[in-house]
Amino acid sequence: MSAREHGQGPSAPGREQTRGGGPLTAREVELMNAYWRACNYLAVGMIYLQDNPLLQRPLVPKDVKHRLLGHWGASPALSFTWVHLNRLIVEQNLDVIFVAGPGHGAPGVLGPAYLEGTYSEVYPDKSMDAEGMRKFFKQFSFPGHIGSHVTPETPGSIHEGGELGYSLSHAYGMAFDNPDLIVACVVGDGEAETGPLATAWHSNKFLNPVRDGAVLPILNLNGYKIANPTILSRISPEELEALFVGYGYKPYFVEGSDPAQMHQKMAQTLEQAVEEIRALQKTARLTDTPTRPRWPMIILRSPKGWTGPKELDGHKLEGTWRSHQVPFGDVRGNPAHLKALEDWMRSYRPEELFDAEGRLMPELRSLAPKGARRMSANPHANGGLLRKALRLPDFRDYAVKVGSRGTTLHENTKPLGEFLRDIMRDNPTSFRVFGPDETASNRLQALYEVSGKTWMANLVPEDADGGYLARDGRVMEMLSEHTLLGWLEGYLLTGRHGLFHTYEAFAHVVDSMFNQHAKWLDISKNHVKWRAPVASENILLSSTVWRQDHNGFSHQDPGFIDLVTNKSGSVTRIYLPPDANTLLVVADQCLRSTDCVNVIVADKQKHLQFTSIDEAVAHCAKGFGIWKRASTDEDAEPDVIMACCGDVATQEALAAASILRARAPNLKLRFVNIVDLFKLQSSTDHPHGSTQRELQSLFPPGKPIIFSFHGYASLIHKLAYRFIDHENLHVHGYREKGNINTPFELAILNETSRYHLVIDVIDRVPGLSAKAGHLKEEMKNAILDNLAYAHEHGRDRPEIADWTWPD
Repeated sequence: MSAREHGQGPSAPGREQTRGGGPLTAREVELMNAYWRACNYLAVGMIYLQDNPLLQRPLVPKDVKHRLLGHWGASPALSFTWVHLNRLIVEQNLDVIFVAGPGHGAPGVLGPAYLEGTYSEVYPDKSMDAEGMRKFFKQFSFPGHIGSHVTPETPGSIHEGGELGYSLSHAYGMAFDNPDLIVACVVGDGEAETGPLATAWHSNKFLNPVRDGAVLPILNLNGYKIANPTILSRISPEELEALFVGYGYKPYFVEGSDPAQMHQKMAQTLEQAVEEIRALQKTARLTDTPTRPRWPMIILRSPKGWTGPKELDGHKLEGTWRSHQVPFGDVRGNPAHLKALEDWMRSYRPEELFDAEGRLMPELRSLAPKGARRMSANPHANGGLLRKALRLPDFRDYAVKVGSRGTTLHENTKPLGEFLRDIMRDNPTSFRVFGPDETASNRLQALYEVSGKTWMANLVPEDADGGYLARDGRVMEMLSEHTLLGWLEGYLLTGRHGLFHTYEAFAHVVDSMFNQHAKWLDISKNHVKWRAPVASENILLSSTVWRQDHNGFSHQDPGFIDLVTNKSGSVTRIYLPPDANTLLVVADQCLRSTDCVNVIVADKQKHLQFTSIDEAVAHCAKGFGIWKRASTDEDAEPDVIMACCGDVATQEALAAASILRARAPNLKLRFVNIVDLFKLQSSTDHPHGSTQRELQSLFPPGKPIIFSFHGYASLIHKLAYRFIDHENLHVHGYREKGNINTPFELAILNETSRYHLVIDVIDRVPGLSAKAGHLKEEMKNAILDNLAYAHEHGRDRPEIADWTWPD
């Protein structure tokens, strides 16, 4: 509807008028409003009540004074949208899933899921009668039960909204390669102020109308956040429209507060939007011309806390920030407020909606879709039901040939790119790779041999000269880690597969997104048995901390894996393969896994290759183990254990071992490499962890362990705290030292160089210090000499840069 029609100033040029298949009949409006009243009645009941769902006895409210039980403010708009989508699903047999962006908006989704019968099917004790409704009310935001977000326990949910900002990128990820699906995404206007949401609007430049489904964004403009107005609600209608026209959408406006009028407006607007979506798709598919259309979107302006109490204790409620959470929280101890709650619930006239047994009236039940067409039962919202295993080529076919170990140089991620290329070729509708403009930078450019980069925006002639842009591309690049990871998560949760790669230091941009997805998987995997397993979220961290000589301090941060170790061990895995072949083995393992977040740390630069493919398979199967080639303790008790984890860390540890083998030939040294980081944890703490017996066989008690680690040293101490004689564990890792440095200079500054490792061995092995004093002095002198050389020549000494394993 135009702004002028709704009393908000003159209509801006090009502002779309609502049209469609004609107005609803009076009876249709009455029935839809009744169904919506039932949704709102349930929403209020689950927020406030733990008993007496049908008001036949005195109310028994929950104690909401000291706990946030849920948000009332956004719930009516969510259920209002749900009811109208249901009408079109029934009339047009549409395949639609619903994404609820507003935080704590679960009441607006749980109510419809219950009325459609899905909730009772999944949880039989929440039956569609008075007793079931009572349990349904009590469980909401109640200790031991479900939360106030649209959590994994909610049928039809696929996006929790616990942290705002990811709804729209998730929605687009769901639509990719789902040609018949419409994803209705309700975006809260507070949520729209977040950075991730702002970049996600650009996702329409990547949606291909020939092969993809559609996303219908619905901006719920209710005006307020917790205690402040929202920005988008306080700009002029003309500016608001210009914003979304500028984003590339065709905005429609549904504005008002009178339910009867709003039902008419929403029905016609939704009809028009769906009609346009289908027309755009039909044209593109008939002509096989995937140009970028101007997709419709809806701006739904309705009061916050719509249909709730208008005011309380002299303060306005509906349409203000006071309706954001719980409009009044002291109903147990305040008779006046308890009466206000009862009046509020009676205003929905439940006696017209439910029979005496608490069942929804048959005429209202008939309004909902049936079976899998219910948004609460749509299989896309339980994507594991649709997931099919990837067709994976044999990773051995991409192996680097290793003759003399530790002498061949290769870019570790390049064979991985070739492996991913053929996976993409063999899985053309269920596998995508996501990365922020760094596919070639991370040496994955072999992907371009089978697919370009998805690009629906304008093309220019020079793009044909190595730009690799393609309307039908499957490599997803955008300089927004938030949007990329959101796309991948939506893609995975609807049953597909993929991989996200980024520079190691900037993975922190999506720390919170990782947190939320890991929590979702943890609940789904361990507590919601009806959710089928989905493909794992695979994250490749490249361009790592130790190879940033030209980028400097800003690009040096290996701490993302520290964050990963804070999440549930049931869903987290961390791998640091030392070379290309172990990376291939790990990647194959990760792509086959389900319900996990797999983090792989592998640098893109050329590195020495240490394992044949068969050795890599055996090593990765164990997760860690002794490298005989670098050890000198066979058939003897070790004097010291040299442990390492990470590609550069492994090379420096091997270089240290080679010095010790030559200069301290009587030293019994055991060399241990770790590829699966969680092997250092106890098996009681992580499913990939080790038993005490396994740990002690590799790391005998009482022996010093000199550990060369890729990341922060504290992480190894955290994981391995169950070691016996943990005080013998001495970790060398990144110390926040360095800036514009050569690779070896950076190692020296952080005391991770081969020389520092040798010095530590000399200091820690009993009796060695007295015998190896001259060697220790040589190591100290070498440190000073290499620093001076780097500052003089701008590069490392050839004997360092070109070092190979002297086998």
